[in-house]
Amino acid sequence: MQNQFFHLFSDIQTKEIAPGYFSKLIHTNSNTINFIEVKAGISLPMHKHVHEQYSFVLEGKFELTVDGIPQVLDPGMFAIIPSNIVHGGTAVTDCKLIDIFSPAREDYKLL
Repeated sequence: MQNQFFHLFSDIQTKEIAPGYFSKLIHTNSNTINFIEVKAGISLPMHKHVHEQYSFVLEGKFELTVDGIPQVLDPGMFAIIPSNIVHGGTAVTDCKLIDIFSPAREDYKLL
């Protein structure tokens, strides 16, 4: 089924991008889309990168701290994280998340 327009999500290999963060990554010329599954209690340390990041919770609750401001995100919320702003978080419950990065994450392409 794979061609230049249509693809099977099941064809994307799952990769552990950080301890406990299991991702399916889609790269375009200008973005990286990261579909993540994470278990309750797993944290991602505070960090920053040049990419703008748009974070969405599809299932569960995720506490995200951006520039020192904590917020529990659920499926009704999202976050926009500007370039080079410190952020990190913890899964409050088992979660399914989507992060979109702009520009594309060259480092994730190497995983």
